[in-house]
Amino acid sequence: MADDQGILLSANAVAGLLFPDARAGAPMAGSVPAWLSAAHTLRRARDAAPAPEADRGALVQGPVGDRSYEAHPTVHDDGTVVWWLVDDTDHRLAREALRMERERTAFLAQASNLLLSSLNLERCMDVTAQMAAEHLADAALVIAPSRGRELPIVSCVRGGTPVLSRVAARPHAVPGLAEALQGFPPVPSRWIDPATAPAWLVPDGFGTVGSIVITPLPGHGVPAGALVLLRRAGSAGFTEGEEVFARLFAARAGAAMSAARLYAEQASLSETLMRDLLPPLLHQVSGVEYAGGYRPSLDHERIGGDFYDVHPAAVEGDASLVVLGDVCGKGLEAAVMTGKIRNTLHALLPMADDHQRMLSLLNTALLSTHNARFATLVLASAVREENTVRLRLTSAGHPAPLILRADGRVEEAPTHGTLVGALPEVTAETAEVTLAPGETCVLYTDGITEARGGPLGGALFGEARLKQALAECAGMPAAAVVEQVQMLASEWVGAGSHDDMAVVVISAPRTNHLSAVGGHTRGRFTA
Repeated sequence: MADDQGILLSANAVAGLLFPDARAGAPMAGSVPAWLSAAHTLRRARDAAPAPEADRGALVQGPVGDRSYEAHPTVHDDGTVVWWLVDDTDHRLAREALRMERERTAFLAQASNLLLSSLNLERCMDVTAQMAAEHLADAALVIAPSRGRELPIVSCVRGGTPVLSRVAARPHAVPGLAEALQGFPPVPSRWIDPATAPAWLVPDGFGTVGSIVITPLPGHGVPAGALVLLRRAGSAGFTEGEEVFARLFAARAGAAMSAARLYAEQASLSETLMRDLLPPLLHQVSGVEYAGGYRPSLDHERIGGDFYDVHPAAVEGDASLVVLGDVCGKGLEAAVMTGKIRNTLHALLPMADDHQRMLSLLNTALLSTHNARFATLVLASAVREENTVRLRLTSAGHPAPLILRADGRVEEAPTHGTLVGALPEVTAETAEVTLAPGETCVLYTDGITEARGGPLGGALFGEARLKQALAECAGMPAAAVVEQVQMLASEWVGAGSHDDMAVVVISAPRTNHLSAVGGHTRGRFTA
């Protein structure tokens, strides 16, 4: 208890133990902690002026030794104040721990969002290094597993930007780094002498290193790399709690980096495998003009169940072989089946002059795979004879090719047969057609004629509409015919769903006429 002049009137036994100099008659200043003496002085000033009743009991807080106390005042009418002190150290520590835990949880959530928002490995490494430098240390390095003799490293100093470098270094030169890169628990920072850190481990201009933490970046079953945290000399070293928190962050960063690396590997693998499944590049071969177009059933996909190929003649003067087909189904599974069919037909090229035999052998091969999928095909052998092109056309359960004459007439090639991959025997009739200069043969899949759309959205594009469209393409180069057919079919479908669409055009070039767009159109040329 103290009077309005700041003179101590009394102190109970417990207060005497806490403040040994607190005796009756002594001034508060010098007898109790400065924060409590200042609070009493401020209280006197407040009491001299009118103040809300609630303010008269406002508490203050301050340290006493290594503990923390709340001081609650009770003001008497004569101006004396009784200060009641309550030890709130445990509550303060709990509040501080809760605040820190909330901050760390928010940081980890932010890190997860940033890291998982990108499947780019370099971006993940940049984000990891920058966030670690800003929130966990004065600088951070993200070290990826070595590629050959070099270590890919992204370093970042607090307030700076990530820097990528490749260093020819031995991980075993840094205690704990080799183990971290292998996914093992690293050597704790207190075991690492910062003075022994190699120059490549310290960012330029960082200064003297005071402490180092090295922790693995665990991935999906394999290590994604290592995270190195550095603090400058003079800064507090890493506590055990900070090391544990760094591992929590590293776990999220490692998962994101591992996912990004896995995505990159799968994307590269898919691109390699898909390359042979993509539509071929067609152009003029042995005096015959070819063009092709393909649109998968789903616009976000690149492959499907329709396919086509042009195989040039092995001997000058022989016929080139054109194949267009439609596998039952759509999407990746159908595309895999098209790959098998295309590879089988490629192996059967030595007998390309015998369409019936090729189809029979292909049918046998498909039946032996016990695959439930079947396919329709049309084969076309084309050879240039002076100014004309002679065609041999064979349909195996496929829509018959259409012949566009120079005067605009559209004829249907007299060929038909059974599909392949479903019945023990395949039968087909071969038709022979001659194309005069400027005339065209169109091979197409039923995805075009069965496309639904139009004004009401449910009508078929149909063969009649296709023939009418072709009649307007008389005399046009092969590439222009393909573009016209694709454009009309796309306009008919609009935004509606559709099957795979493929079209191949074979033309006899007009005399002294060069094919459009340099003789090249969409697709692949197979030799």
